[in-house]
Amino acid sequence: MDGQRFLVTGGAGFIGSALVRQLLTETEHEVANLDALTYAGNLDSLGPLLDHPRHRFVHADICDGAAVAALLADFQPDGIFHLAAESHVDRSIDGPAAFVQTNVVGTFTLLDAALTYWQTLSGVRRDRFRFLQVSTDEVYGSLGAEGLFTETTPYAPNSPYSASKASADHLVRAYFHTYGLPVLTTNCSNNYGPYQFPEKLVPLMILNCLDGKPLPVYGDGGNIRDWLYVDDHCRGMRRVMEAGTPGEVYNIGGFNEHTNLEVVRTLCGHLDRLAPRDDGRPHADAITFVADRPGHDRRYAIDATKIERDLGWRPQESFDTGFAKTVAWYLENRTWCDRVASGAYRRERLGTGEGRVG
Repeated sequence: MDGQRFLVTGGAGFIGSALVRQLLTETEHEVANLDALTYAGNLDSLGPLLDHPRHRFVHADICDGAAVAALLADFQPDGIFHLAAESHVDRSIDGPAAFVQTNVVGTFTLLDAALTYWQTLSGVRRDRFRFLQVSTDEVYGSLGAEGLFTETTPYAPNSPYSASKASADHLVRAYFHTYGLPVLTTNCSNNYGPYQFPEKLVPLMILNCLDGKPLPVYGDGGNIRDWLYVDDHCRGMRRVMEAGTPGEVYNIGGFNEHTNLEVVRTLCGHLDRLAPRDDGRPHADAITFVADRPGHDRRYAIDATKIERDLGWRPQESFDTGFAKTVAWYLENRTWCDRVASGAYRRERLGTGEGRVG
């Protein structure tokens, strides 16, 4: 699949920038990177690759149909990786309107422009074009103590964030069945790794440890997630783009189920070794249990059998190796962390529902 052109939406965000870095360093593809540069999008995440000769950054919003259409006509991509989204559950509780606008209206706008563009293509270029919708396991709702989410699990979103992503997924499906647009959908589990905005659990806990702040854990800490290293996720997306069947859904999971409390304790263990506290006490002593978020799903777990069986993908990182790499990266990149957190977000509690806007 070397030498193709791909549009990546949200390519200055956490997962999007990881994908762009892979495409530029591991392939010969050209990348157009469209990002609105909201609070969680930061060009520092691309580093020197921002000026790479095969990288074009476009500062625009996916809700701007004219800008999207102009980019598609000019860049002539062979595929679209759609990652642009509002993605934080707690923020969706406080301000759901932004999630509907970006995740639903924005996806519709992008789909409609992509359909118009695809209809201008012919021959091999028309046949190989793909639109990849990057979604989440949260659209499936909450699992009990047993079982796994599969590609046929009914949608049952419980937060404004997951409802907006579910809506977008349904639009993508509709554009395949109604108009024939060759779409693919991936539903991934919890990503972690370098360059993640510090409102998310893993970087928040690492940075709070380093600053001697409390480590707030929701409820009893028993909420279970499947943890996926971001570079493994990007390899999975690339494999789906390369060989996935149009109209199909592929779940991408890490085969790593752990409670939030286990994750925090694991991070604390790495930091006890690499960045011990001045007082000699374990970092885990700073764990503080706080009121749970409204509608907090108890357990997510993905069955990634289909992508392994059909496309040959499996994660390369284990829970231990992935988290060790992640902790080491944040220790070595405090400057990046300070720069991205220099705006309005100060690692305060979000998602209580008390500050709801929109």
